[in-house]
Amino acid sequence: MRRLRRWWAARTLRFRITLVVGVVALCALITLSQLGAGLLQSTLLSAADAELRGQARAAAGRIAAGTPVDALAPQESVRVVDTAGTPVDGRGPLPLRPGEIRDLAAGESVNVFRNGEPRRWLAVPAILPDGSTRLVVASGDLVGAGTLLARGALGLLLAALLAAVAVALAAWVATRAALRPVDRMRLAAAKLPPGERLPLPTARDELYALAEEINSLLARRDDAVTRLERFTGDAAHELRSPVAAIRAQAEVAVAHPDPTLADETLRGVAVEAQRLSVLLSDLLALARADAGQRPAAQPVDLVEAAREAIGRAAMIDNGDGPVLQLVAPSPAKAAASPAEVGLVLDNLLGNACRYARSVVRIGVLPAGRWVRLVVEDDGPGIPEADRERVFDRFTRLAPEAGGGGAGLGLALVAALVRGRGGTVVAGAAADGGARLEVRWPAP
Repeated sequence: MRRLRRWWAARTLRFRITLVVGVVALCALITLSQLGAGLLQSTLLSAADAELRGQARAAAGRIAAGTPVDALAPQESVRVVDTAGTPVDGRGPLPLRPGEIRDLAAGESVNVFRNGEPRRWLAVPAILPDGSTRLVVASGDLVGAGTLLARGALGLLLAALLAAVAVALAAWVATRAALRPVDRMRLAAAKLPPGERLPLPTARDELYALAEEINSLLARRDDAVTRLERFTGDAAHELRSPVAAIRAQAEVAVAHPDPTLADETLRGVAVEAQRLSVLLSDLLALARADAGQRPAAQPVDLVEAAREAIGRAAMIDNGDGPVLQLVAPSPAKAAASPAEVGLVLDNLLGNACRYARSVVRIGVLPAGRWVRLVVEDDGPGIPEADRERVFDRFTRLAPEAGGGGAGLGLALVAALVRGRGGTVVAGAAADGGARLEVRWPAP
């Protein structure tokens, strides 16, 4: 069965449609031919019964009028028997079985095959002048009717086969004509240059809908290619900066060896290497998020994860950064992975600490089927026109203000949260700073 399915799947659509239509037409026409043969047989038998019944009734009328039974003897096709099937016409016994005699007495017709020749039998009752009942049995040869029936059935079968072939050919031609616009559309789509679209058909039919979907697919492809090219260019630019800085400092240290500047040079190289490492880690996390490579979701304690992220941020700032305040009135768990939650919190806190003047507030609030994580700062805030754009990759609204950011943090936050079915939005805090709200699904 599996091999048959593979064979069927490997056939062309035109072949499959033609084969299905041809088989269905053949089955339907053979059924109709069988019905026609049955109707022809019924007609022939009805005509034979009518003729035999006429002969039997004529003989029964003569017997009822007083004609002796012996006078009917010369008629080979008419016999007279009593109700038990015993001949009373002075001739030999009937070539019928007792069951067939009973069927005749019940008024039914009987087909008897003797020596390969079919014969039809039929009986009608006759009342003699003395009041006794006799059966007048008439019989007729069905050889001619059988020959006619066989030829008729064969003719109907041949006609069904020819008609099925004609229907299959018509289906082949019609399918070819119906699929020709699809072939033209396929060839046109393969030759389209970037930015071009397929012309829409005049009729708003299935081809119109197919052309619309192909145009939509082409638009998404062009958009994906554009974003990939922009992302690749931005990534190359961002990677080039720390590499160039490390190379420049190393070349200066080699060209002008100075033990007093060695410590400063090594510190600069370490800073640029750390920046390069963070950038590569963010790019790898984004690539994994785009590919859908994420572990299975599990309940993550968002309050505890926020405390740990605050501790990491405080260690990085060495006490020189803004004050970090956690507001968590009740326990809350998110359906994610611990690594994802840690990345989201680290990026949100790092972004807030970079622009905050004095304080960063972190709120964790359960909200029914969702868990809300709100991070607010008292910095310059995000202009309303840029609150959607901040989640684009390599977007830095004020690169001179915070320093060190590559514009990947909020893009990574959006990719990780939305990958779990959550949402992330940017807004304004009560004191004018930035407000970033993440909504994770609860376990």
